[in-house]
Amino acid sequence: MADCGWGVVSNIVQFGRTRPELDTLVYLPYRQKKAAFINVFARTRIPPGSLGTAIRREVQTIDPDLPISYYMPLAERVSWGYALSRSIAVLFLIFAVIALLLASVGLYTVIANSVAQRTQEIGIRMAIGATAQGILKLVFMQGMLPVGIGLAIGITASFAFMPILKSALVQVSPADPITFMIASAVLISAAGLGCLIPARRATRINPLEALRWE
Repeated sequence: MADCGWGVVSNIVQFGRTRPELDTLVYLPYRQKKAAFINVFARTRIPPGSLGTAIRREVQTIDPDLPISYYMPLAERVSWGYALSRSIAVLFLIFAVIALLLASVGLYTVIANSVAQRTQEIGIRMAIGATAQGILKLVFMQGMLPVGIGLAIGITASFAFMPILKSALVQVSPADPITFMIASAVLISAAGLGCLIPARRATRINPLEALRWE
């Protein structure tokens, strides 16, 4: 066996479960441990895409029977290792959007039904002198209060899960204010519509008809 030198090289980044990680490696000569294929890296100062023909020509000069499967920039090659992670992330994003829409529809339905059941109460209030603006204000205050409390509890609880999420996310912070703002805005809008539409409908009904509402 041919003599091979020993040495220590600097750390290189390897593929990790969720992000690149440093790992201990041992480099062996190709003749000691042959593989079905090898990767050859070349550093260049010009666009890598323009070197394909030159690289193929030089390799064939050394060995005409040596096939070249493909060549690509290193950044593109590294991104292959995270293709599955990106697909899973997109899938979870779709699930999150669907969950948010379902939560919004459910929230709107519950609040709208709750306000509609108070039609008779709204009629009584208007019969004794309450204004439509006052009714809307009352309904909004009573309807949005549970939503605000729920959002406060949910956002606070999400901070408790941040250490778990941080270990599973790649270059994404779990404390994303934009995500919290969008989700909160969607839920608040759904709750607001659930208060507004039935309340306005109730204030437009004749108080006598509202009193007979069942």
